[in-house]
Amino acid sequence: MGRYLIRRLMVSIVTLVAISMVVFSILALAPGDPFGELATNPNFKPETRERLRKQFGLDDPLHIRYQKWATEYVQGNWGESIAFRTSVRSYLFSRIPVTLAIVGSAFLLGVLIAVPIGVISALKQYSLFDQFATTFAFLGFSLPTFFTGLLLILVLSVKLDWLPFVFDSQVEGVWPNIKQSIMPIVVLGLAGSAQLTRFVRASMLETINQDYIRTARAKGLREQTVVLFHAMRNALIPVVTIVALQVPEIFGGAVITEQIFRVPGIGRALIDAIGAADTPVIMAITFGVAVLVVLFNVIADVLYGLLDPRITYT
Repeated sequence: MGRYLIRRLMVSIVTLVAISMVVFSILALAPGDPFGELATNPNFKPETRERLRKQFGLDDPLHIRYQKWATEYVQGNWGESIAFRTSVRSYLFSRIPVTLAIVGSAFLLGVLIAVPIGVISALKQYSLFDQFATTFAFLGFSLPTFFTGLLLILVLSVKLDWLPFVFDSQVEGVWPNIKQSIMPIVVLGLAGSAQLTRFVRASMLETINQDYIRTARAKGLREQTVVLFHAMRNALIPVVTIVALQVPEIFGGAVITEQIFRVPGIGRALIDAIGAADTPVIMAITFGVAVLVVLFNVIADVLYGLLDPRITYT
């Protein structure tokens, strides 16, 4: 197990280095200049623009710029935001708590919805409940998050006036903050649960038809015991990968959702940075999501062994 983790971590590091090189090169070669507007502004001289470009290292060769970025990044210095004139690290850290609260709640909501529905659908295959769950999953696959978000705003905010449709970071109090977070959490949670429901159902259907499940029932064990302690334990093993990979997926969905509800989180920061061609902020967020993907892949591999002792690492 220990040797496997070491090899896995080494492969992960190489993967992240390759990802950082590709993303950095794409951003560096992409059209757009964060100081381009200064060229048309009569209040700024061309020398000012050139001085700023030199200050941020935009005139250096690509490999030199990447070397500087990588060296500073591993030291915890994520650079200076060109558009917002502040440290990228402090700028993003001020927005991470909002995103973590919404994404974490959405992830928990998705799991709490998907696992029971998927299990019951498998146990009651082709029943009315199973058909409802299948319809729910297909709708979740088909409807993009921006459409679901706009639909919730139309119904819960415009028509019923139950929830605020614009997130206000200045709001104080527990309940007001919960109210303005409900719709973003529901949008992300429903999107994740739709996919997970189908995987749980398929895995449970495969498991409950195994010989050891029939043997457990033949021994006279209660159906609840068979389902909870025999079927679900083994059925959740392949689902672990989907659950682990859904965390960075939800972060990706938060980019659109935070923009719809004006949530001052990481997703909205990415949209603002793209509009301003703020490469340091874009690079920090993009690479951070890549780290999450690789990290949760490793976590999924480790959880395999914890859920099923028969799995060995070689």
